Amino acid sequence: MKLNDLPHAKWVLAERAEKMNPSVIREILKVTERPGIISFAGGLPSSKTFPVEEFKTACEKVLREDGPGALQYAASEGYAPLREQVAAMLPWSVDPAQVLITTGSQQGLDLLAKILIDKGSRVLVETPTYLGALQAFTPMEPDVVAVDSDAEGIDVDDLARKAPGARFLYVLPNFQNPTGRTMTEPRRAQLSRRAAELGVPIAEDNPYGDLWFDEPPPLPLTARNPEGCVYLGSFSKVLAPGLRLGFMVAPRDLYPKLLQAKQAADLHSPGFNQRMVSEVMRDGFLDRHVPTIRALYKSQRDAMLRALQREMQGLDVQWNTPDGGMFLWARLPQGLHAIDLLPHAVDKGVAFVPGAAFYAAQPDPRCLRLSFVTASVDQIDTGIAALAAAIREQLTANKG
Repeated sequence: MKLNDLPHAKWVLAERAEKMNPSVIREILKVTERPGIISFAGGLPSSKTFPVEEFKTACEKVLREDGPGALQYAASEGYAPLREQVAAMLPWSVDPAQVLITTGSQQGLDLLAKILIDKGSRVLVETPTYLGALQAFTPMEPDVVAVDSDAEGIDVDDLARKAPGARFLYVLPNFQNPTGRTMTEPRRAQLSRRAAELGVPIAEDNPYGDLWFDEPPPLPLTARNPEGCVYLGSFSKVLAPGLRLGFMVAPRDLYPKLLQAKQAADLHSPGFNQRMVSEVMRDGFLDRHVPTIRALYKSQRDAMLRALQREMQGLDVQWNTPDGGMFLWARLPQGLHAIDLLPHAVDKGVAFVPGAAFYAAQPDPRCLRLSFVTASVDQIDTGIAALAAAIREQLTANKG
């Protein structure tokens, strides 16, 4: 019997696999690969900020001084010097033994889901929230509950109403993805105190916190209640996403289970990459490098704000002014839906992310996310003008 004559096996998917969905953003990014498209869609840092020369030097040094060790299997917890550096750079007292190096902060979300969520578990999120977190949580089949939020952050009264039975609350206090908003100091203090009273643990995700423009954000929630929070951070936005390195700071009673889930997932994050990052950070490089990222992103944010002010006159389009990060949140005029507008915008050479994908419940179809960090000032001017033209055309078509 020939191999091709053998009967075909039938693959049966697990129920959790059926619940997995492709990333809306990554599907949209495929569209932006078309020639001539100006993309405000991706959540990508600017490649201009990648410290290529520093990594060339670090790569050579790591291979010269500890090549065999760098290329060997490594500890699941992470490279000890890097864990110490992470602990030292955080604005509260952290024991390096509580730091877990992850394969990007996205893995941290996956590990949290695996050890904290059962089928039907209540998980609280902001309105709107990070799409990647929803993707990480969904396979565990939770009951994801959206907590009302405003420009200052989580509505603490609504949190109290929805807290009973919740496994944890997931929040991005700094320059949130997708809205770009920052939780105010009074709201942080109120949330930290109320969550502790309610017995609701907090998963605090902070990939953008170093990218402030005029002043740093308030103290992290985890610094106020370290035993009641898990903190997630990333090197993707301050060094390079291709390294796939992030970290978690976890309470001592939670850390062993996170470590076991990490071991089952990938044994350890790339040891070579960890050594390179540790080497690059060794002489205070981030203190010199991150301000250059802030300056670039602030100039691009300002360019987008000017373009919006100029091009959207008379269109009843609303937008916010983020104090840092990579994103701006906008709302279309009554009668327009972002997902319907997108193909018309792409036809005019510009792309964005419709905001509905970021809602756990009751999406606002008029909202959209604009990323300002990968486009030049000229591209921002051209792209926002094209977006305004698409909006005008759709408003006219609706009237007709």
